[in-house]
Amino acid sequence: MPQAPLHQRIGQLALIALGSNETMLETGPEATISSAIDEIGRKLGKIDATSWLYRTPCFPAGSGPDFVNAAVAVTTEMSARQVLTLLHQIEADFGRVRRKRWGQRVLDLDLLALGDQVLPDHAKYQQWRDLDLATQMEQAPDELILPHPRIQDRSFVLRPLADVAPEWRHPVLGQSVVQMLAARPAEEQDEIVQIG
Repeated sequence: MPQAPLHQRIGQLALIALGSNETMLETGPEATISSAIDEIGRKLGKIDATSWLYRTPCFPAGSGPDFVNAAVAVTTEMSARQVLTLLHQIEADFGRVRRKRWGQRVLDLDLLALGDQVLPDHAKYQQWRDLDLATQMEQAPDELILPHPRIQDRSFVLRPLADVAPEWRHPVLGQSVVQMLAARPAEEQDEIVQIG
């Protein structure tokens, strides 16, 4: 779905990643993602674009079944904190229980970016972006970090994001989504399969 030109947009562009690798619905993670997209549109604002669905290996490897991933671009007048609170509420409504960092999830909704905001500031963003993988697996920030500090490292986020906001430019790295995706290893990108 094409995006509205920026000069016609009222509010800011929120970029949201969706993922599921377990489900409470008999129809599977695909149905969970579709239902979650509907909820985001009802509660957050006008959905400008929705990606295809993609099947991706679980991350980190061995942490559970393959994921179904997607992304949406939403125009919203909410603050970043309000968007995050709403996304956590939608996750809870779908039965998400936070047991283990990067474990299996009924629904995972990540606010990737809100316009070109860098939160809480450039130094804190840089600190979280530069964490080694072992530390990332153990620690989670106690405040909202925007843009999401792992966007540029994850093909499973960038591939669906390229469907909805290919030209969005990372406010710190200065690269578009397409450029960040092109920089990821080919074998990593080859593991991502469009399913619908």
